[in-house]
Amino acid sequence: MADKREQEGRDASRDVTRELPIEVRRARRSAAHASQTYAAFLKHLCERGGMSPAVAERAAVSVLCAVEQRISRGETRDLEAQLPRKLSELLHRCERHEAAMPGDFGREALLEHVGSDLSLHPDAVAPVVRAVLNAVRDQITEGESEDVMDQLPEDLRELWRRPS
Repeated sequence: MADKREQEGRDASRDVTRELPIEVRRARRSAAHASQTYAAFLKHLCERGGMSPAVAERAAVSVLCAVEQRISRGETRDLEAQLPRKLSELLHRCERHEAAMPGDFGREALLEHVGSDLSLHPDAVAPVVRAVLNAVRDQITEGESEDVMDQLPEDLRELWRRPS
């Protein structure tokens, strides 16, 4: 009996959805897709870095905001175009890092900055940064990965490269 009522509820919900304008249905599908791809990215990052979703999100934003300060605006746009939309939206709101980091910082400054952002012990920062960068590289094409790496100084390239 309960199964029949649940089925009727789902059918009624589908009928209401079909009555919505196509633009609304597309927007809902797009939002659902954005949420799913972002959730998959965070899950992947959590698995790689052994962190909670809340920490993973903060780590991704902190690391990517810093990396984006070392690459050109055009390359930043290209990189963000391949990231989950919700992550890109968080990065657009991450203006606080622009004043905090010198334009030509290297590995140590990046690690110090991320460690401070996330309140991490210095020994724990590099693995978190690597996990974020590995998860990001898994989201983008090899060509885009090479384009980003070409704009980083050597000591940051070492963090960007895939482990051997």
